[in-house]
Amino acid sequence: MERTWWSPAARGFVEAERARTSGWDLDRLDDELHRLVVAQERHVEEDSIVLYAGTNTPNPRLARLLGSSIGSRPNLGSPGDTYNRGMDDGSRISVLANDLLCRLFRCRFAETRVPSGSIANLYAFLATTTPGDRVMAFSDAAAGHPTHHANGAAGLAGLEVHDVAFDVSRMDVDLAGLREQAGRLRPRLIIVAGSMCLFPYDVAGVREIADEVGAYVLYDAAHMGGMIAGGRFQQPLAEGAHLMTGSTYKSFGGPPSGMVLTDSPELAERLDAVAYPGLTANFDLARTAGLALAAMDLIEHGEAYADACLADAIALAAALAAAGVAVYDVPERGHTASQHVAVAAAPHGGDGNELARRLEGANVLASSIGLPLPEGPSGANALRFGTQELARWGMTPADMPAVAALVARVLVSGEDPASVRPDTVALRHQFRTRHFIRS
Repeated sequence: MERTWWSPAARGFVEAERARTSGWDLDRLDDELHRLVVAQERHVEEDSIVLYAGTNTPNPRLARLLGSSIGSRPNLGSPGDTYNRGMDDGSRISVLANDLLCRLFRCRFAETRVPSGSIANLYAFLATTTPGDRVMAFSDAAAGHPTHHANGAAGLAGLEVHDVAFDVSRMDVDLAGLREQAGRLRPRLIIVAGSMCLFPYDVAGVREIADEVGAYVLYDAAHMGGMIAGGRFQQPLAEGAHLMTGSTYKSFGGPPSGMVLTDSPELAERLDAVAYPGLTANFDLARTAGLALAAMDLIEHGEAYADACLADAIALAAALAAAGVAVYDVPERGHTASQHVAVAAAPHGGDGNELARRLEGANVLASSIGLPLPEGPSGANALRFGTQELARWGMTPADMPAVAALVARVLVSGEDPASVRPDTVALRHQFRTRHFIRS
């Protein structure tokens, strides 16, 4: 059972846990399982300031839907024509979820049988490419997602991956560079966006180049679903993307799953075949029900929610910079036009992973990211913050200086994170009610 390829930290953690529970009977293990669930929920839902961009707090009614036993019931096939019988109400849930997503994103087709945003990208690859095709994607330094790269889903699909030319001065696609690259490489697919989107990208310009070389355009909205749904970020499909993939938690605020959206009947038919009888076959109907509820939350509250996320991010970036934190800034564009804020790690004496570990000790949760920075190592050379969960808990721009002060005490003043933790918990306990959800 030893996974020698894991990091020393991972192996040490697993070994310690096995030693801790060695010899326990099932009753004690059962008690421990339930204790861990309660403890984990309390830590992230009650006692921490969550700036991690890849998460959110869901509508409490969504959690109850996820606990339904329908999640274990197969529903293979098309709604109303399933392989197994007695699942008509489950099929109706599928139709409802698909129609709500199409309404929310103003598109013709939605594929909801997708267990994650990463698998959504694999769906898109399988629908648009064949093994050996060339694809182009954002590099790690431009916050491209691992699934776009050779060691992720693109590599598993047998694709040859090349970087999209990137204009660091604007944090946008370098269209002139892309045109030269695409003319030479003749890619089958060009992927836009990824793990951090500070500003909208020139999707229309990318589509023009894609048409010149016969390529599809995929916009990965893993982090931007809620902002796009709320109309406060760009609209990738309307601007020319053939496909949009995404996670349905993160800024979307729904269950842990994925989606693929398109206006193309041809691509929708291919995606349908990827789902069944291809990759997904049976899917989680409880998750599909949760997705439908999350979509309704955004249909009703999406504009106000996206406004709150953006206002909090702009205020947080300004407060962090005022406190001496090295907030990433783009000349003439500012710190951000989304729910994301980036912080350069090197000025604070570590890489992004090290800084995230320091903040974790203060119950401020974040993650690392790659940025095209001239100084310091490549890779995880920055921190990525997201304000979607702060907005969901009712924090406003007036509260961002208090959040920024916690970060600065750890990263700028070098305080012991444990001494900061009580103040983090005290601030977090002031916000008990979720906002922008249907009650």
